[in-house]
Amino acid sequence: MLKDITLGQYIPGNSLLHRLDPRTKILGSILYIIALFVLNDLPGYVIITAFSFALIFLSGLSWRYVLRGVRPIFYIVLFTLVLNFFLTPGRVVWQLGPLKATAEGIRLGIFMGWRLLLLVLTTSLLTLTSSPIALTDGIEYLLNPFRGIGVPAHELAMMMTIALRFIPTLLEETDKIMKAQMARGADFETGNIVQRARGMIPLLVPLFVGAFRRADDLATAMEARCYQGGVGRTRLRELKFAARDFVALGVSVLLVVLSVADRLLH
Repeated sequence: MLKDITLGQYIPGNSLLHRLDPRTKILGSILYIIALFVLNDLPGYVIITAFSFALIFLSGLSWRYVLRGVRPIFYIVLFTLVLNFFLTPGRVVWQLGPLKATAEGIRLGIFMGWRLLLLVLTTSLLTLTSSPIALTDGIEYLLNPFRGIGVPAHELAMMMTIALRFIPTLLEETDKIMKAQMARGADFETGNIVQRARGMIPLLVPLFVGAFRRADDLATAMEARCYQGGVGRTRLRELKFAARDFVALGVSVLLVVLSVADRLLH
């Protein structure tokens, strides 16, 4: 399952999404999330699903690779469905002992589960089509207006990007440690929840040690290159909005407006 997590990975390419300014993709992702959580009826979900699939097509990435990113949240979606089915009051359509599934719960559960899938599927395109450097520059530029109230824009952008960048590295290291522990007889797949949690201790200790070692090596390397934050720092490539960025932002704003209108009308 670890190899199915695509968050934080970057796939180089020359698609339309790859060529968009990182600020456009960050703002577009925020607007997409707002629209996704505002919608609550079937026509709205059909439109935003078509919009999400269009984004995947425009990214030029393999559908199999992008869809693989939703596998790790399968149990979360299943848990969401069950909770909504049986805990939402309404007209009872099926009963199992004290548990009663309602028509309203089934409808709400399907919408919530589909919302989670679209959220992971579409927002993962941000990191899949943006290099860590581009993301750092984009986040820092968007946070710059808050410098006046003491927000360390460059440091925050750097921390967020390093955290995203290290997700695939930590997953790869976790996989290696699991295989090494299994070769020594460790069992991570059988037993009850307590036994499985106890079995994770031999995995977590070396993982944390490795993470701290990598962080220390990274800090040493940055100091060796005289890194002193963003003060006076210049960029090899300055960010510039192109016509396609204004079109993309316009489409994102239109999506939010339509979502709010749909919510108010239904």
